[in-house]
Formats: sequence, structure tokens, C-alpha cells
Amino acid sequence: MTDPTDRPHTPLTPPAEIPAEIRDALDAHTTLTLAYVDEDGPQACAVLYAVHAAIGESGESVPSLLFVTSSTTRHGRALLADDGRVAFTAQRDGQDWTSLTGVQGRGTCRLLEGADREAAWHAYSTRFPYVERSDRLRRAMERTGLWELRPDWLRLVDNGRGFGHKTEWEQTV
Repeated sequence: MTDPTDRPHTPLTPPAEIPAEIRDALDAHTTLTLAYVDEDGPQACAVLYAVHAAIGESGESVPSLLFVTSSTTRHGRALLADDGRVAFTAQRDGQDWTSLTGVQGRGTCRLLEGADREAAWHAYSTRFPYVERSDRLRRAMERTGLWELRPDWLRLVDNGRGFGHKTEWEQTV
């Protein structure tokens, strides 16, 4: 399989109103750890994600993270059964603490369908073009749920700018 970091992708573009350094950090990574709670308690899982600018209810551009998982997985069932609230982190493995950079966040997930799924799928497959190059993988992904995570709070931690340097963003209502 092709390395997921070896891919062209379309970064999140304004007017998402997320500070550029947070957008850049989200664009720089491909895997997020998704944390959720179900009837068995807290759990976390890793998923590949693509950054996407979705259209909000008022026609504005809103940030979203797209990931693929089946609704039959533990996290898929939890997201469908509850309100879809999650916490997450995105960072590269193997970083030294003096240069550690990553994003923490909270938001709400929803399973995409119809035209929403079609538009989001384009963003996901652009970020991970090897999905489209493999008929077998593309067919499997087409049968799997595509989810959107809309963050309402993000924190960039960037020790490269000074130990504990943080930049935060919160969705305004």
C-alpha cells in the first residue's frame, strides 16, 4: 500500500476562520486519535482523516475533518447511538518533546449521505489518491461510511515555538 503521507491534498482554505498555524498543523498530519464514550466506557481509535471546508447552515465555510469507518465498528455504533460528541488529537509519531507539535480538539461527528458524502468523498480521495488507484480498495471504501467531524474547539500545541506554546480556536455561535 502507498504511504498515506505521499499524497497531494487540498488544504483547508479560508474563510474557516481557524488560525493559519492550526490549519497548517491539521494539513501536516494524516491520522487522528478519536476518543468517544459508549455503554462500555471510554475508548479511542486511530483513523486517517482529510481536512475539508464544508458549507454550514448559513452558507458559510466551516472546518471539518473527514474519516472512513463502518457503522458496525465500536466507534461507529457509538457515534450513531449518541450525539456524536468526540475529542481527538492529531500529531506525528516519534516527535521529540522540544519540537512536539499537534492539535487537540472537540467536536461532533455525523455520517454523511447523498450529495454531502459525494462532495466530501472528493476531498478524502484527493488527500489519499491511492484509494482511487486500487479498484479493490475503492470498492471497499464506497461501501464504508464516510464521516464528518466538525470541530467546535481546537488547540495547537507547538513546543517548537517555546515549551507549552498554545494557540486556541473556538467556534462562535
